[in-house]
Amino acid sequence: MWMQSDAPFTGNVHLRAARAEDAAAVTEVFLASRAAAMPYLPRLHSDEATLWWVTNVVLADTRVWLAEDAGTGALLGFAALDGALLDHLYLRPDVRRRGIGTLLLGAVKEASPEELSLHVFQRNTGARAFYERHGFVPVDSNDGSRNEENEPDLTYRWTA
Repeated sequence: MWMQSDAPFTGNVHLRAARAEDAAAVTEVFLASRAAAMPYLPRLHSDEATLWWVTNVVLADTRVWLAEDAGTGALLGFAALDGALLDHLYLRPDVRRRGIGTLLLGAVKEASPEELSLHVFQRNTGARAFYERHGFVPVDSNDGSRNEENEPDLTYRWTA
């Protein structure tokens, strides 16, 4: 399988709505991002099971935006919104800190202009700092009993 991360980043980003045929690329970014940013998380599912979940749950049940390299078409990251819950925001590890997460978050905020909430693992200090820079505040903490990784997490909320 050709890896999206093999494509260099040209610096130009295009956002678009995800389609069913994007499932493999979204899965690849999801797995690579989690492995790079949160190596402490257990791998609970096979790549094939994760692809099934992305195809049949994430892409089917949430509104998903893709950030693509405008020059190569390579997927750089994605965000998924379920009502006012930012369910996912993941980037290819090699394109972090280039404004792509901010672009995706902006699209999500436009779609949910009054408020957003999200869950983030307590140990994911990079994500926590990112969301706090964008106006999110922690409103709840949990010992990990509400997620399948059993990893302590926080709920963050942003209001307009």
